[in-house]
Amino acid sequence: MTCARIMKLVLSILLFQIVGLRSAFSTGSAPEQFVYTGFTGSNLTLDGAARITSTGLIELTNETARIKGHAFYPSPLRFRQSPHGTVKSFSLSFVFGILSSYGDIRGHGFAFFIGPSNDFSAAFPIQFLGLFNATNNGSLSNHIFAIELDTIQNTEFGDINNNHVGIDINSLNSLNSSSAGIYNDKNGTFTNLPLIGGGPIQTWVEYDGNTTQINVTIAPLGLEKPVRPLLSLSFNLSTVLTEQAYIGFSSSTGLSTGHHCVLGWSFGMNSPAPIINSTKLPKLPYLGPRPQSKLLEILLPIVSALLVLVAGTTVVILVRRHFRYKEVREDWEVEYGPHRFTYKDLYHATKGFNHKHLIGVGGFGRVYKGVLPTSKSEVAIKTVSYNSKQGIKQFIAEVVSIGHLQHRNVVQLLGYCRRKGELLLVYDYMVNGSLDKYLYGEEGKTTLDWGQRFQIMKDIASGLLYLHEEWDKVVIHRDVKPNNVLLDKEMNGRLGDFGLARLYDHGTDPQTTHVVGTIGYLAPELVHRGKATTLTDVFALGVFILEVTCGKKAINEDAQGNQLMLVDWVLQNWHKDSLLDTMDTKLQVSRW
Repeated sequence: MTCARIMKLVLSILLFQIVGLRSAFSTGSAPEQFVYTGFTGSNLTLDGAARITSTGLIELTNETARIKGHAFYPSPLRFRQSPHGTVKSFSLSFVFGILSSYGDIRGHGFAFFIGPSNDFSAAFPIQFLGLFNATNNGSLSNHIFAIELDTIQNTEFGDINNNHVGIDINSLNSLNSSSAGIYNDKNGTFTNLPLIGGGPIQTWVEYDGNTTQINVTIAPLGLEKPVRPLLSLSFNLSTVLTEQAYIGFSSSTGLSTGHHCVLGWSFGMNSPAPIINSTKLPKLPYLGPRPQSKLLEILLPIVSALLVLVAGTTVVILVRRHFRYKEVREDWEVEYGPHRFTYKDLYHATKGFNHKHLIGVGGFGRVYKGVLPTSKSEVAIKTVSYNSKQGIKQFIAEVVSIGHLQHRNVVQLLGYCRRKGELLLVYDYMVNGSLDKYLYGEEGKTTLDWGQRFQIMKDIASGLLYLHEEWDKVVIHRDVKPNNVLLDKEMNGRLGDFGLARLYDHGTDPQTTHVVGTIGYLAPELVHRGKATTLTDVFALGVFILEVTCGKKAINEDAQGNQLMLVDWVLQNWHKDSLLDTMDTKLQVSRW
């Protein structure tokens, strides 16, 4: 064979291969399987707070409040053969871990999702897990299928508890959910499995395109996949997923934070997901305190007899008592002395922070009712976690300054106490709780008549006037809403919860440019300019007055399921000369 014929044959083979490759790329082909045992050197797409650590795991969030993070497979996968075809069968598995530096105080969870886009810039952090916002949660146009692993109970989404797994379609209101756990293959008994702080957990998600069956199973890493799934749901994903879609993970934090980590991931289209080799996975970081030495407790019983044993027992009791009441104190806090409570007094006031004294739980922490040992006065004690050593001095200075507020329509902040990573705020206890429970018909709560409502509105307006003009400094509350209005034993309204408040001198320009608050109460200029002023508080007061008058929340749903702002609804009725139709139906017309 001549050189010319050999060269011609080689060129023919190369041309055939090039044409084949072009054909494959032109049809948008994508790998049918993949597996990651660690993510070092991977080409995943990350956004927000998400990062790949030096040990090779994905860290979606960290100890920063109100952030979100996403990790995507770099290219979309083809879930249908045609725009109107049925979604193929698929299966996946991933290994994750959720860690907290503050024990039982937890941030929001995270989710695996399949969606049409890798742009989640419009999604909110906090309870929306970085997937949706207050407007599009539940919209059919989302085209999102997700498996949530949630560690906070949000009543607005109908969560069953603060440790659950849910199957979500276009919304965080799960179609099916269960407490996290596993079923024993031998006797069928159910064992709870903590999602946070319990070590790595493996999750399996399977979808059968023929039967439209969705199965979700979890188990501690290293344990064989249980036969019985944790969740099963029959749902046709062909009504949800687009022809091509991105897959990945999403997470967010609120006022409380956490580390949401992914250690390994596998996926198979029309085939089982490849097995993840657990021996090659990176290790979860350790965030807890260093283990304390037990040397003294071990040696004393061995070396000594009864006398030394008694002495050792006494030492152990004293040490435990010391750590139980241990506080963080620094020299600069001396000037705030009168406003500081001892942790020992607060511990005894709540009977050791007993759950029977718990009156509120949220992303910020917990609120307990207590009785101070010396004065016997009732107080509300709020626990708030923090991790910024640089900002705590300024924060305590503002807390103490706000503690000087003296007005009958402002909840009195009595003082604070500080431990490592935890701040405790002490308030006057309001026996009748928050106003929202009366407006929205909580069981056992009486309906407020118009006279009571009008008095409460005047009370809060008077309190805001004091904060804005009558005190030594200008205080911008930044979160005026019924949840933060508390009622004393005479049903007088008092403005409380100054967690977002900022203060500045009269005649100066406020420097706050970070938009915070609650959707539905934010003034338009605050959204556009990002600067809170007394006028933005007044706007929120106006929305609050409409809520009290109409008996409706700031954001509601119309008959078609669309979200409607209360302000817009009232304006619509005003233009139609039907303003009286907006009045709370529980009120008598004669009371107007």
